[in-house]
Amino acid sequence: MDNLLAGLQLPINPRVLDLACGKGRHSIYLQQKGCRVVGADLSPESIAAAKVFENDNLKFVVHDMREPLDKGDFDAVFNLFTSFGYFTNEEEHIAVLLAARKNILAKNGVLVIDFMNAQKVIQNLVLNEEKTVQGINFKIRRYVENGYIVKEICFSDGGEDYRFEERVRGFLLADFEALFDKAGLRLDRCFGNYALQSFLPETADRLILFARPC
Repeated sequence: MDNLLAGLQLPINPRVLDLACGKGRHSIYLQQKGCRVVGADLSPESIAAAKVFENDNLKFVVHDMREPLDKGDFDAVFNLFTSFGYFTNEEEHIAVLLAARKNILAKNGVLVIDFMNAQKVIQNLVLNEEKTVQGINFKIRRYVENGYIVKEICFSDGGEDYRFEERVRGFLLADFEALFDKAGLRLDRCFGNYALQSFLPETADRLILFARPC
Protein backbone atom coordinates (compact mmCIF):
# COMPACT_ATOMS: atom_id res chain seq x y z
CA MET A 1 0.00 0.00 0.00
CA ASP A 2 2.88 2.38 0.73
CA ASN A 3 4.29 1.73 -2.74
CA LEU A 4 0.92 2.28 -4.38
CA LEU A 5 0.39 5.56 -2.57
CA ALA A 6 3.89 6.75 -3.44
CA GLY A 7 3.36 5.81 -7.08
CA LEU A 8 0.01 7.57 -7.28
CA GLN A 9 1.24 10.87 -5.76
CA LEU A 10 -2.24 11.80 -4.56
CA PRO A 11 -3.04 15.24 -3.12
CA ILE A 12 -2.84 15.85 0.63
CA ASN A 13 -5.69 14.16 2.55
CA PRO A 14 -7.16 12.55 -0.57
CA ARG A 15 -10.65 11.11 -0.73
CA VAL A 16 -10.40 7.45 -1.70
CA LEU A 17 -12.80 4.59 -2.21
CA ASP A 18 -11.88 1.00 -1.37
CA LEU A 19 -14.18 -0.92 -3.70
CA ALA A 20 -14.92 -4.49 -2.59
CA CYS A 21 -13.27 -3.72 0.73
CA GLY A 22 -14.24 -6.89 2.59
CA LYS A 23 -13.78 -6.31 6.32
CA GLY A 24 -11.79 -3.14 5.68
CA ARG A 25 -8.17 -4.17 6.09
CA HIS A 26 -6.89 -1.88 3.33
CA SER A 27 -9.41 0.88 4.14
CA ILE A 28 -8.16 1.07 7.72
CA TYR A 29 -4.55 1.34 6.59
CA LEU A 30 -5.35 3.99 3.99
CA GLN A 31 -7.05 6.10 6.65
CA GLN A 32 -4.01 5.71 8.91
CA LYS A 33 -1.90 7.07 6.05
CA GLY A 34 -3.92 10.28 5.93
CA CYS A 35 -6.66 9.40 3.44
CA ARG A 36 -10.36 10.10 3.87
CA VAL A 37 -11.79 6.70 3.06
CA VAL A 38 -15.08 5.09 2.13
CA GLY A 39 -15.00 1.29 2.06
CA ALA A 40 -17.73 -0.42 0.05
CA ASP A 41 -18.63 -4.09 -0.18
CA LEU A 42 -21.64 -6.18 -1.21
CA SER A 43 -21.52 -8.32 1.95
CA PRO A 44 -23.53 -6.92 4.89
CA GLU A 45 -21.64 -9.24 7.22
CA SER A 46 -18.26 -7.86 6.13
CA ILE A 47 -19.42 -4.26 6.40
CA ALA A 48 -20.87 -4.91 9.86
CA ALA A 49 -17.45 -6.17 10.96
CA ALA A 50 -15.69 -3.20 9.36
CA LYS A 51 -17.97 -0.57 10.91
CA VAL A 52 -16.34 -1.19 14.30
CA PHE A 53 -13.37 0.80 12.95
CA GLU A 54 -15.33 3.79 11.61
CA ASN A 55 -14.34 7.35 12.49
CA ASP A 56 -14.67 10.83 10.97
CA ASN A 57 -12.34 9.90 8.10
CA LEU A 58 -13.35 6.26 7.63
CA LYS A 59 -16.82 5.10 6.65
CA PHE A 60 -18.16 1.77 5.39
CA VAL A 61 -21.23 1.09 3.23
CA VAL A 62 -22.97 -1.92 1.75
CA HIS A 63 -22.76 -1.36 -2.00
CA ASP A 64 -22.89 -3.20 -5.34
CA MET A 65 -19.92 -1.95 -7.34
CA ARG A 66 -21.92 -2.17 -10.56
CA GLU A 67 -24.04 0.73 -9.31
CA PRO A 68 -23.17 4.41 -8.77
CA LEU A 69 -22.06 5.41 -5.30
CA ASP A 70 -23.54 8.76 -4.30
CA LYS A 71 -20.68 9.86 -2.07
CA GLY A 72 -19.03 12.54 -4.24
CA ASP A 73 -15.84 12.52 -6.26
CA PHE A 74 -12.84 10.49 -5.15
CA ASP A 75 -9.20 11.15 -5.93
CA ALA A 76 -8.57 7.42 -6.15
CA VAL A 77 -10.59 4.23 -6.31
CA PHE A 78 -8.88 1.03 -5.21
CA ASN A 79 -10.01 -2.43 -6.31
CA LEU A 80 -7.49 -4.71 -4.67
CA PHE A 81 -6.46 -8.35 -4.41
CA THR A 82 -8.33 -9.67 -7.48
CA SER A 83 -11.74 -8.28 -6.53
CA PHE A 84 -12.74 -8.00 -10.21
CA GLY A 85 -13.73 -10.56 -12.80
CA TYR A 86 -16.38 -12.53 -10.91
CA PHE A 87 -19.41 -11.56 -12.99
CA THR A 88 -20.92 -13.80 -15.64
CA ASN A 89 -20.74 -11.45 -18.63
CA GLU A 90 -18.72 -8.59 -20.03
CA GLU A 91 -21.54 -6.06 -19.60
CA GLU A 92 -21.41 -6.41 -15.81
CA HIS A 93 -17.64 -5.94 -15.75
CA ILE A 94 -18.01 -2.84 -17.90
CA ALA A 95 -20.74 -1.60 -15.54
CA VAL A 96 -18.21 -1.60 -12.70
CA LEU A 97 -15.80 0.49 -14.75
CA LEU A 98 -18.55 2.84 -15.94
CA ALA A 99 -19.61 3.45 -12.35
CA ALA A 100 -16.02 4.33 -11.50
CA ARG A 101 -15.63 6.52 -14.56
CA LYS A 102 -18.90 8.42 -14.50
CA ASN A 103 -19.98 8.46 -10.89
CA ILE A 104 -16.95 7.96 -8.68
CA LEU A 105 -13.70 9.31 -10.06
CA ALA A 106 -12.85 12.98 -9.76
CA LYS A 107 -11.79 14.69 -12.99
CA ASN A 108 -8.14 13.86 -12.38
CA GLY A 109 -8.80 10.74 -10.34
CA VAL A 110 -7.30 7.32 -10.82
CA LEU A 111 -8.69 3.80 -10.69
CA VAL A 112 -6.27 1.21 -9.29
CA ILE A 113 -6.98 -2.42 -10.14
CA ASP A 114 -4.78 -5.04 -8.46
CA PHE A 115 -5.41 -8.26 -10.38
CA MET A 116 -3.71 -11.62 -10.72
CA ASN A 117 -1.40 -12.19 -13.68
CA ALA A 118 -3.81 -14.62 -15.33
CA GLN A 119 -1.29 -15.80 -17.91
CA LYS A 120 1.15 -16.98 -15.24
CA VAL A 121 -1.63 -18.39 -13.06
CA ILE A 122 -2.99 -20.51 -15.92
CA GLN A 123 0.47 -21.69 -16.94
CA ASN A 124 1.17 -22.85 -13.37
CA LEU A 125 -2.30 -24.06 -12.41
CA VAL A 126 -2.29 -26.88 -9.85
CA LEU A 127 -5.09 -29.03 -11.25
CA ASN A 128 -5.73 -31.27 -8.23
CA GLU A 129 -4.81 -30.87 -4.57
CA GLU A 130 -5.83 -32.26 -1.19
CA LYS A 131 -5.51 -30.53 2.17
CA THR A 132 -6.46 -31.65 5.67
CA VAL A 133 -7.48 -28.88 8.05
CA GLN A 134 -8.78 -29.62 11.56
CA GLY A 135 -9.40 -33.23 10.58
CA ILE A 136 -11.40 -32.39 7.45
CA ASN A 137 -10.05 -33.49 4.08
CA PHE A 138 -10.55 -30.89 1.35
CA LYS A 139 -10.30 -31.94 -2.30
CA ILE A 140 -9.49 -29.00 -4.57
CA ARG A 141 -9.79 -29.04 -8.35
CA ARG A 142 -8.79 -26.19 -10.67
CA TYR A 143 -9.39 -25.76 -14.39
CA VAL A 144 -10.07 -23.16 -17.09
CA GLU A 145 -13.53 -23.02 -18.65
CA ASN A 146 -14.80 -20.43 -21.15
CA GLY A 147 -12.16 -17.93 -20.10
CA TYR A 148 -12.80 -18.38 -16.36
CA ILE A 149 -10.38 -19.89 -13.87
CA VAL A 150 -12.50 -22.26 -11.79
CA LYS A 151 -11.72 -23.59 -8.32
CA GLU A 152 -13.88 -26.38 -6.87
CA ILE A 153 -13.65 -27.37 -3.20
CA CYS A 154 -15.31 -30.59 -2.01
CA PHE A 155 -15.35 -32.04 1.51
CA SER A 156 -17.45 -34.04 3.93
CA ASP A 157 -18.26 -33.01 7.48
CA GLY A 158 -20.74 -34.46 9.98
CA GLY A 159 -22.01 -36.95 7.46
CA GLU A 160 -22.82 -34.25 4.90
CA ASP A 161 -21.10 -33.61 1.56
CA TYR A 162 -20.26 -30.04 0.53
CA ARG A 163 -19.14 -28.47 -2.74
CA PHE A 164 -18.14 -24.85 -3.31
CA GLU A 165 -17.06 -23.18 -6.53
CA GLU A 166 -15.26 -19.95 -7.32
CA ARG A 167 -14.98 -18.50 -10.83
CA VAL A 168 -12.90 -15.53 -11.88
CA ARG A 169 -12.39 -14.34 -15.44
CA GLY A 170 -8.79 -14.72 -16.54
CA PHE A 171 -8.46 -11.17 -17.88
CA LEU A 172 -5.17 -10.36 -19.60
CA LEU A 173 -3.68 -6.91 -20.08
CA ALA A 174 -5.19 -6.60 -23.56
CA ASP A 175 -8.61 -7.55 -22.15
CA PHE A 176 -8.41 -4.76 -19.58
CA GLU A 177 -7.39 -2.25 -22.23
CA ALA A 178 -10.45 -3.21 -24.29
CA LEU A 179 -12.73 -2.92 -21.26
CA PHE A 180 -11.24 0.45 -20.33
CA ASP A 181 -11.85 1.73 -23.84
CA LYS A 182 -15.53 0.77 -23.64
CA ALA A 183 -15.86 2.48 -20.24
CA GLY A 184 -14.15 5.75 -21.20
CA LEU A 185 -10.95 5.01 -19.33
CA ARG A 186 -7.35 4.88 -20.51
CA LEU A 187 -4.49 2.82 -19.13
CA ASP A 188 -2.01 5.19 -17.51
CA ARG A 189 0.54 2.78 -16.05
CA CYS A 190 0.97 -0.95 -15.56
CA PHE A 191 3.07 -2.89 -13.04
CA GLY A 192 3.91 -6.52 -12.37
CA ASN A 193 4.26 -6.59 -8.58
CA TYR A 194 3.77 -4.57 -5.40
CA ALA A 195 7.24 -3.04 -5.79
CA LEU A 196 5.78 -1.40 -8.94
CA GLN A 197 8.26 -3.03 -11.26
CA SER A 198 7.57 -3.55 -14.97
CA PHE A 199 4.87 -6.02 -16.01
CA LEU A 200 6.30 -9.06 -17.81
CA PRO A 201 3.49 -11.52 -18.69
CA GLU A 202 5.61 -14.64 -18.28
CA THR A 203 7.01 -13.83 -14.84
CA ALA A 204 4.99 -11.08 -13.13
CA ASP A 205 3.20 -12.00 -9.91
CA ARG A 206 0.45 -9.40 -10.33
CA LEU A 207 -1.19 -7.17 -12.92
CA ILE A 208 -1.53 -3.75 -11.30
CA LEU A 209 -3.25 -1.10 -13.43
CA PHE A 210 -3.59 2.66 -13.03
CA ALA A 211 -6.46 3.90 -15.23
CA ARG A 212 -7.73 7.45 -15.68
CA PRO A 213 -10.74 9.05 -17.40
CA CYS A 214 -10.20 9.78 -21.09
